[in-house]
Amino acid sequence: MELNEDARIDTSQVEDRRGSGGGLAGIPIPISGRGGLIGLVITVVVALVGGGFGINQLTGDGGDQGDNTALEQRCAADDALRHLDCRNNLFINSIQAYWQRALPEHFDRPYQQSDTVFFEQAVSSGCGQADSGVGPFYCPLDDKVYIDLSFYRVLAEQLGAPGEFAQPYVLAHEYGHHVQDLLGTEARVREQREQSPDDANQLSVLLELQADCYAGAWAKNATGTADERGVKIFTSLSGQDIQEGLDTAAAIGDDAIQRKSGGRIDESQFTHGSSADRQKWFNTGYQNGNPTACDTFKAAG
Repeated sequence: MELNEDARIDTSQVEDRRGSGGGLAGIPIPISGRGGLIGLVITVVVALVGGGFGINQLTGDGGDQGDNTALEQRCAADDALRHLDCRNNLFINSIQAYWQRALPEHFDRPYQQSDTVFFEQAVSSGCGQADSGVGPFYCPLDDKVYIDLSFYRVLAEQLGAPGEFAQPYVLAHEYGHHVQDLLGTEARVREQREQSPDDANQLSVLLELQADCYAGAWAKNATGTADERGVKIFTSLSGQDIQEGLDTAAAIGDDAIQRKSGGRIDESQFTHGSSADRQKWFNTGYQNGNPTACDTFKAAG
């Protein structure tokens, strides 16, 4: 995977709250829950993020607005792509450039930009307060993606997904939830969960797998994305990069997480999908290159 050094990094799509002191006021509330992309035991006040379920019960003002001054300076420098935050900023630019075209083309809907919040340790979102243990998540109440970039170290060292393409895969998955929000999928599924609580986990799985598929569709089209001047963002994307995406999907499947935690495999507790299913749907999106192929709900019958 090679990013184009000539591509301009649009830092307006990121809200940098690192160093702002978080938003938990030193009083995190420990609960066991599912969070963001993977689902670990977390210290959060958010009942369930990632898929966006449960968080509508919470309140939050979205926290600080952050200060992008340092990020803007770093990402405008000649060596910008040496920095993790600037590279991730450019991944975000690519993902949103794809959906800016793909949503009206395939769904006849306009795309509305979603900012990504970079934070450290803790953050206050429109969905409530969370610490970095929740992993990356999307909040439909303020239409923002949240990530502590140290998550990638956890992903590499503890979950067994060290490849760099794991990073844009994570972001593309969360932006998949934003697309679901724009299309009304998240709201419809939330209503179905309320009407049929026994089906809540399975509905959550289908939502998560669709976000994986949307990530695959972006990956197929990533080399065609460009900055606002028309300069391509990627100069290359290899088969090895896609394999890293598949390896990441396998590493964060519900069964893989249960196995790593020392527990037995219990499919009734799955909320994000098995390793095999996450790989399958990421690959479905990638092979088709068309997000309309990502109807996990129809495929489930």
